Amino acid sequence: MADLPDVDLEILTAIASGTHHDPHTVLGPHLLDGPWAVVRALRPLADEVVVTTSGAGGDTEVAATHEGAGVWAAVVPAIEAPDGSRHAPDYRIRTRSGTETWTADDPYRFLPTLGEVDLHLIGEGRHEQLWQVLGANLHRYPSAAGDIAGVAFAVWAPNARGVRLVGDHNGWGGTHPMRSLGSAGVWELFVPDVGPGLRYKFEILGADGVWRAKADPLAKATEQPPATASVVTASTHEWHDDAWLATRTATDPHSAPLSAYEVHLGSWRPGLGYRELAEQLTAYVSEQGFTHVELLPVAEHPYGGSWGYQVTSYYAPTSRFGSPDDFRHLVDQLHQAGIGIILDWVPAHFPRDEFALARFDGSPLYEHPDPRRGEQQDWGTLIFDFGRREVRNFLVANATYWFEEFHVDALRVDAVASMLYLDYSRKEGEWAPNVHGGRENLEAIAFIQEANATAYRRTPGVMMIAEESTAFPQVTGPTSSGGLGFGLKWNMGWMNDSLRYLAEDPYNRRYHHGELTFSLVYAFTEQFVLPISHDEVVHGKGSLLGKMPGDRWQQLAGVRSFLAYQWTHPGKQLLFMGCEFAQESEWSESDGLPWHLLGDAGHVGVQHLVRDLNALYRATPALWELDFDPAGFEWLEADDADHNVLAYVRRSRSGDPVVVVVNFAGVPHEGYRLPLPTLPLAEQAASVEAASVEPASPSDEPSLVERVETTSPTSEDEATVASVWREALNTDATVYGGSGVGNMGRVQAEPVPHHGRAWSAVVRVPPLGALILIPEPR
Repeated sequence: MADLPDVDLEILTAIASGTHHDPHTVLGPHLLDGPWAVVRALRPLADEVVVTTSGAGGDTEVAATHEGAGVWAAVVPAIEAPDGSRHAPDYRIRTRSGTETWTADDPYRFLPTLGEVDLHLIGEGRHEQLWQVLGANLHRYPSAAGDIAGVAFAVWAPNARGVRLVGDHNGWGGTHPMRSLGSAGVWELFVPDVGPGLRYKFEILGADGVWRAKADPLAKATEQPPATASVVTASTHEWHDDAWLATRTATDPHSAPLSAYEVHLGSWRPGLGYRELAEQLTAYVSEQGFTHVELLPVAEHPYGGSWGYQVTSYYAPTSRFGSPDDFRHLVDQLHQAGIGIILDWVPAHFPRDEFALARFDGSPLYEHPDPRRGEQQDWGTLIFDFGRREVRNFLVANATYWFEEFHVDALRVDAVASMLYLDYSRKEGEWAPNVHGGRENLEAIAFIQEANATAYRRTPGVMMIAEESTAFPQVTGPTSSGGLGFGLKWNMGWMNDSLRYLAEDPYNRRYHHGELTFSLVYAFTEQFVLPISHDEVVHGKGSLLGKMPGDRWQQLAGVRSFLAYQWTHPGKQLLFMGCEFAQESEWSESDGLPWHLLGDAGHVGVQHLVRDLNALYRATPALWELDFDPAGFEWLEADDADHNVLAYVRRSRSGDPVVVVVNFAGVPHEGYRLPLPTLPLAEQAASVEAASVEPASPSDEPSLVERVETTSPTSEDEATVASVWREALNTDATVYGGSGVGNMGRVQAEPVPHHGRAWSAVVRVPPLGALILIPEPR
C-alpha cells in the first residue's frame, strides 16, 4: 500500500475553516502512484472514520487517519479500466462520533455541476435561465451502481473569501466548504443523497473577516416567515393549461379585452392557501367576468405589512399560502377557467435584512455601492446596481422564470419611475448625474429594455406592464426605436384627475370639468391601463365609496357611474378587490374584505353592475379593439360642464359605435339633446329597415321612415345613422340599486342637427348615472 502523502497543516486548517477557495483539491479522492488513491474527508468531531469501497473484488474497509484540523485520510485501491486508465473507486464514508455512527456519500468526489458555457454566460450576464444552474437544483450522476441523486448548490459571491453550505444535512455546521469555479465568482457543491424539503443557507466569509449566514438568492422555496432558511424543492405539478398557452402564443393580448381584478392574497379571504384560492378565487372571478387576476407580489418577503413589495427571495413564491407547486395549481386553475394572471414584480429595490441580499458577500454586491444610487430613502431599502451585468442578469432571468416556470401571463413592474430618474425623491446634492450630466438612470433604462425585450422574445403572448407615474417618453414604445419596450402603462394621470374630480360636490364639479376631459388629450400617446389599485384605498385615502360626496345612496350611485366611465374610457382597466362591491372602509392587509356588505342591496347592486359591465365589455369590441388608436374614440359632448355630462363614442375596427353618456350631476337631465354618431355604411340598410317596424307616429306627424326618406342628409357619412339605439346598460337601473331613471330600454334617433352632427336624440339622463347605447339591429 502506498504511503499517505503529507498535506501542509495550514492548508488543512484553511479547509476546515472554510477559507480555502477549492477544497476539492484536498478533500475527496485523488490518484496516487501505482494502483492507489487517497480519500480525504472533513469530519471535525469524529472519533473514527472508515472508508468503504466497492469493486469487482467486493467491498473493502480502510480505517482513515486523522491528518489534522478535522481532516481524515485513507489510502484505498484504485480501479484500473480495460483501456489502462485508472480512477478512484466508488466509496462511502462511515463516521463514528461518540456512540453515534452514520454512513454517507462524499460530496467531494463529484465533478462541478456547472459547465464552461454556463460560467461564461454568467460572467457575461447573459444566462437567461439562471435558475437552472444557480441556487439548489436536483442533479444526478451516473455510476456503476446506478444513478446517484442529490442537489447541486451554487451561489454567486465574487468577493467572498470562503463559502460554506449549512443546513439540515450537516446539523447546520461548517463541514461543507464550497469550491470557487474561477473568475465568474460562482461557488459550487454537489451534495448526494439529499432532496426536496432540505433547509439550507450559505455561510459567506467577507473581506472583512466576518461570516454571514445568507439565504439563497435563487432559492425556489423558503421557510414560512419569520423563519428565513431556503428550502430545496422540485416540481411534480402536471400542467393542464395547454389550450390556454396555445391561444396566448397565437394572439396579441394588448389588443384583447383586459379587465383585471387586483388581489392581495392574504386578505381577500384570510386563511386560504393557494389550493383553496384556486377554487374560491377562480370561481368568484369567473362569476364577476374579469379577464385577469393581478396579484400583489407573491415572491417571498419577511414582513407581511409590506404587502410583498420588499422582496427577499425573488425566485420563491411565498410559503405563507403553500408550496411552489400549490401556486402552480392556482395558476393552472385560473387558466383552465379562461382567466389570465398578472404578477406584481419588484425590481426597483430590496430590503436591508441581514439574511438576504444586502451586502451579500460582505460588500455591496446586488446594491449600488454609491448610496446616492444604492439607497431608496423613501422606503428604507436598497437599489439594485443595474449597471452590473450579473445583477442585471439576476433580474432579467427572474422575469423569465415567472413566465416559464409558473406560466404567468404578465408582470406589472412596480415603481418604474424610481428606476428611471437618479434624482427620484432626492434633494439637491443627494444625487449624482449620469455621464451626460442628465438625471436619467441610463443603466436602469438599459436593464428595463433588456428585461422587456427578453420577455417578449422568449415567451410570445405575455405582457410587461409599467407602473410609471411621469411623462417619460415611449414607455410603451419599442426598444428598437429607443422606447422602454413595455406593452402597457398604468395611467396615473387619469386616476389622479378622476378621483380629484369625484371628491368635489356635484354642484362644484362644473369648475373641474377639465380634469375629466384632459385624459383624452394624451390617451393615445401610450398604451394605457386605467388603474384603481390598492394604493388608492389605503393610508388614509379612504375607500372608493368614501371618496364620493353625499349620502349613502349618492355615494353608491357615484361609484356605479364612475365604474361605467372607467370601463368605457379608452384603455384597459384594473380594479382593486372590494371596490367591486363598494367596500365602505379603506383596505387593511390585516383584515379580510367586508363580505358581510353583500347582505345589503346597495352593495350587491354595485357587484351586479361590475358583473354586467364585464360581460358587456368582453362582448363589445368597440370597447377594447381600438384602445390605443384615436380612431376608436370621438367626443359627442365634451364641454357640458354646467350639466356635469360627458358623452362620447367608442368604435371597433369595423367602425361599429357604442355611445356612452355619463352624468356626474346629482340630478337627472330630462329632455337632454344628445348628438349621435354615424355607422359603417354596411349597417345603413339594416337601420332603415329597423325604423320601418316602429309604432306609428301621431297622425299629424310624418312617420319616422318618411322623415328618414325626406330629411336625411345626402352625404355618405351623415346618411349612415341608426334610427334606434338600445340602452345596453343603465347604472341607475333598479337592479343595481338605482332610481330607475332611463329610456325604457330604447332611444329614438331624429334627423335633428346638434353639435355639428346631423342626427340626435332626446334622452333621459339619470342622476349620478351612465348610459351605454348600442345601435339596433346588429
